[in-house]
Amino acid sequence: MKGVILAGGLGTRLYPLTKATNKHLLPVYDQCMIHYPIANLLGAGIDQILVVTGGPHAGDFIRVLGTGKDLGVKHLEYGYQEGEGGIAEALEVAEDFAEGQSVFVVLGDNFTDADLGPAARGFKEGAHLFLKEVPDPRDYGVAVFDESDTSRIVAIEEKPKAPKSKYAVTGFYIYDSRAFDYIRRSEPSARGELEITTVNNFYIADGLMTWSKLDGLWLDCGSFDSLFEANRIVAETRQGGDARFSQRPPTDPA
Repeated sequence: MKGVILAGGLGTRLYPLTKATNKHLLPVYDQCMIHYPIANLLGAGIDQILVVTGGPHAGDFIRVLGTGKDLGVKHLEYGYQEGEGGIAEALEVAEDFAEGQSVFVVLGDNFTDADLGPAARGFKEGAHLFLKEVPDPRDYGVAVFDESDTSRIVAIEEKPKAPKSKYAVTGFYIYDSRAFDYIRRSEPSARGELEITTVNNFYIADGLMTWSKLDGLWLDCGSFDSLFEANRIVAETRQGGDARFSQRPPTDPA
């Protein structure tokens, strides 16, 4: 299994900070945001990683991450998404990198202390989603469950006005190679993007979807409030000697 971190977009919700660099290179306490999903993948035993980026600051990643070897990444590649075509379009960039293997996909602004290793090691085929119960799921893709079997997802609804559950789809996904065929079969949504929800619903329709609860904290660091909260959490864990988020990139001797 290989890892794919989707780190494109313009990060407009974080203007003016993201006028200077890519959102995923903003600091979360003493690391860049991108270091945390890298640590998540390494913790799951995945050390071949593709970072898909885009926009005017894509080259900044090379200066920050280099070859990735100092972070423990065995093989690090970079991909570039032209335009703003959605998450599924960004994932399509990873097809050659995947080489027919399954991929563990992480949205680069997602922040968690969950152990993703068991799901990665137990994955066989199809797709696997990580869900989190949230107070107001209307801003997320939301799982719809079978009324007669609440362990089975029958659909994902994207940002529904009247959600049928409180379980949001987090930015962590495992896909087999079918994902790229499903992306090619997808049509752009009303906002002109290829939605990852469409890909997930293809898997569900074909009976190939499993899921688990994300056991731990979860934040989407795409807003000022959530970015501040992530900084606060890491600062408190560092100062309290907590082992979470303890993997740090080496200090630049210069």
